Amino acid sequence: MSILPIVVIPDPILREPSKPVERVDDSLRKFADNMLETMYDAPGVGLAAIQVAEPIRMLTVDVSEKEEERQPQVFINPKIVQVSDTPNVYEEGCLSIPDVYAEIERPAEVTVEYLDLSGEQKTIKADGLLATVLQHEIDHLDGKLFIDYLSKLKREMVIRKFKKLAKQRAI
Repeated sequence: MSILPIVVIPDPILREPSKPVERVDDSLRKFADNMLETMYDAPGVGLAAIQVAEPIRMLTVDVSEKEEERQPQVFINPKIVQVSDTPNVYEEGCLSIPDVYAEIERPAEVTVEYLDLSGEQKTIKADGLLATVLQHEIDHLDGKLFIDYLSKLKREMVIRKFKKLAKQRAI
């Protein structure tokens, strides 16, 4: 397994919609292992393939507590099929937007259809942190970032900061 480089804003790939996975095979499973290793190393609770410059509809998640045994999950071609009317607010961060956190309101519960690593169709009903992480990561697959839920002023401040950092790194 290997740790993959994580793409950060303002890289335009983060705004591209990801393409559906055509086939679940050994190379995809190996890539999922690398994504999980990258996510744990970061450390994060979720990672979309686009965040490691692979524009496919796949994400990894593990919302287990630090002292618990790891519970990695891989979602291939995930699709939100139902959301609750009840809102929930979590402070979100993102591995592609380091050191930026904001309270974001999303539906408290979601139902997601996806393929597992065996290529089997699955459905999961999630609430709490898992619901938030799934929505956050599926947004990535659609080219949407959590800062898009902020006011225009706050979002532009974050983007300006990262554009400035990117210019400094290029020098």
